[in-house]
Amino acid sequence: MDALVLPDNLPPDHRSGFVAVVGRPNVGKSTLINRLLGQKIAIVSAKPQTTRQRLLGILTQATAQVIFMDTPGIHAPQHRLGQGLVEIAAGTLPEADVALWLVDVSVSPTDEDRQVAGLLAELAPETSVLLGLNKADRVAPAHLQGNVDAYATLAPRAAWLLISALRGDNLDRLLTMIVEALPPGPRFYPPDQVTGQQERFMVAELVREQALTYLHNEVPHAVAVLVDEFTRRSAEMTYIAATIFVERDSQKAILVGAGGQMLKRIGWSARQNIEALLDTRVYLELWVKVRPKWRAKDAELRRLGYQIPRQAAHKKGGG
Repeated sequence: MDALVLPDNLPPDHRSGFVAVVGRPNVGKSTLINRLLGQKIAIVSAKPQTTRQRLLGILTQATAQVIFMDTPGIHAPQHRLGQGLVEIAAGTLPEADVALWLVDVSVSPTDEDRQVAGLLAELAPETSVLLGLNKADRVAPAHLQGNVDAYATLAPRAAWLLISALRGDNLDRLLTMIVEALPPGPRFYPPDQVTGQQERFMVAELVREQALTYLHNEVPHAVAVLVDEFTRRSAEMTYIAATIFVERDSQKAILVGAGGQMLKRIGWSARQNIEALLDTRVYLELWVKVRPKWRAKDAELRRLGYQIPRQAAHKKGGG
């Protein structure tokens, strides 16, 4: 990628580059990036596959610019949406100067962790690999060394560090390791830019985040959000209309709730976060529509803005 910003006053040892943050679902990738940036650019929930796109988070310091690439969790996909998510994550790795593998050190490696390790083993020798042993605040002391050794064995070329993205433990040291692994280079983005995402995308994600927060069982995984209208009516007011898609009528009923109360709760919570993002008052209208099996249909994935998997679908697989 060509440098977009070439100020004359950068120090001669200035470093810059792209850091792919990868791992299985629910290991804290988005939490880590938000914490390192000092502000929220990625939604967070306890539900698997919360992140569905590659997100850019840009951290600019006096001597470095770090472009974090938040990726979907790598897992065994059960539908076309899941296939696309894994392809996004796997496709991000070869583009990175540094691969940061984030794991949950409070548990031993899973098959999904081994799947990530296999992708890392295929990287070119010039790609630096770091291993972030996250959730170190949750691991039982009796299991710590065994779990550390198990993950380190899976990534023998990686320098590793125990961290807690939630509490902030060792994140300064992790950031130093990341910067030291980056090549010398200029800035790719203006120093005040924190993300590459457009406002409409971030608004849709903030609505989906609240659906993930309030809904349970299979419903959150079947939710997609599309912003239909985004209008700045004045310096103080923004009008937003968005549609929440689900796959079944029963899911729609749960999302709307008795007397529309669940949809109102989701809308109220999302509006608070959107107003903080846009720094204006927001009038938010939400609608709910059913799109049967949208996660399994390429046309629906494309319409909702998701990546279409390059590989053919498996003959078998759940929803």
